[in-house]
Order: sequence, then structure tokens, then C-alpha cells
Amino acid sequence: MSAPPGALSRGFVAAGALALAAGVALGAAASHAAGRAPHPDAARLLQIAVLYQLVHGLALVLAGVLARFGRSAWLVLAGAAFLAGIAMFCGSLYWLAFTGHSAGIVAPLGGSSFIAGWVLLAVHALVGEKG
Repeated sequence: MSAPPGALSRGFVAAGALALAAGVALGAAASHAAGRAPHPDAARLLQIAVLYQLVHGLALVLAGVLARFGRSAWLVLAGAAFLAGIAMFCGSLYWLAFTGHSAGIVAPLGGSSFIAGWVLLAVHALVGEKG
């Protein structure tokens, strides 16, 4: 059984809004904690993580708004890719900055998820509900 059409829209908008709120909070915390973080480039890492989290939080909101006009598998996959990218890419940069330990291949996988999300959103725009 699939979710009602409005549930997808509300879910993406809510996830995006929460990602944006967390990005603002993490940005504020990072500005105070970066100097005490164990990684020497913590301030730069945190700046990148926050920027990508904010941009892709907006992408999730966009996916939610678009879902109001017509749902497609491409749009669902795009939103999922943006969520995965935020968790993996941003999460691994936060982890590295605050612990000094790398999460390995997680950041590149997250970056690939971001790229995939934008490509999937483009496919949704071109094929719409056919996908």
C-alpha cells in the first residue's frame, strides 16, 4: 500500500525544514566550537557541511512542493537521494571535524547522492508522472 499523495509532499517539506533548522543550529554551534575541535581544518569542514545541508534542505522542500503538483517515482528517488546525501556527506564532515576521525568513503557516497538527486529531479521535470 502506498502513501497518500499529500503524505509525500508533507514528508519532504518537513524533512527539508528540519534539515534547514539543524543546519542553522549546527552553523551557530560550529562557529563557537570549531576552534576547540580536534581536526585542524574543522572550521572549513563545518562551513562546507552547513552550506551543503542548507542547500539540500531547500532541495527537499522543493521536492515536497513539486510533489503537490504530481508525484513520480523520479521525484521520490530524488528526495531520498537528497536525504541520503545530507546524512552521509554532511554527517561525515561533522564527524571528521568534531572527532578527528574519517568516516571513510561515506562523504563521497553522500556527494554522489546529491548529484543523483539533482539528476533525478531533472528527469522528473522531463518525464513527470510517467516515471
